[in-house]
Amino acid sequence: MIEIKKFVFNDFQENTFVLFDETKECVIIDPGCSDAEEQAQLADFITAKGLKPVGVYNTHLHIDHMFGNEFVMKTYGLKLRIHPDGVHFLNTAIGFASVFGYDLQSVPGHDGELHEGDVINFGTSALELIETPGHAAGSFCFINRKQNFVVVGDVLFQGGIGRTDLPSGNMDQLMDSIKNKLFSLGDDYVVYSGHGPETSIGEERKYNPFLT
Repeated sequence: MIEIKKFVFNDFQENTFVLFDETKECVIIDPGCSDAEEQAQLADFITAKGLKPVGVYNTHLHIDHMFGNEFVMKTYGLKLRIHPDGVHFLNTAIGFASVFGYDLQSVPGHDGELHEGDVINFGTSALELIETPGHAAGSFCFINRKQNFVVVGDVLFQGGIGRTDLPSGNMDQLMDSIKNKLFSLGDDYVVYSGHGPETSIGEERKYNPFLT
């Protein structure tokens, strides 16, 4: 059974998730740790739980979701695979970070591609990938159909949706991603968003003012 630990990191209050099961293997989704203190919080949890990181993944490659990529990759010897449409975010990350006052010294490259339908395996557990563009090109959501949850990044929030005024944002694509992909999941699916609290597909289908 998958357990999920959430950290809230950096000035953007971004949610970083560590998913692990009884085998102690884990994956890290959207490591947003932006300084030594936040890096230590993440590493100390992994050590205390006796976890073995076997993968690092991003829902999308906006800087607040990938500040900690390099730290995680170097610390645990991991490689990064991304959607090919997200490459330009890696290429522009240092300049974009500087706009917000972050001195991002380097950005690690990627070592392969991910696509819709790919499955991430760790321990006895699995996450299915679906492509969900609209907030950012190359966005993924990570679904676990056994425990009925989905990690959505900035596609969907409690009472909100992802912004579309940043590079590669597109409102029509975002609505398609939500209504035709996420809303195809059951109402009982728990939604782990990139910012803010957890919600459910059913709650957002009924009450989200952007979607009702």
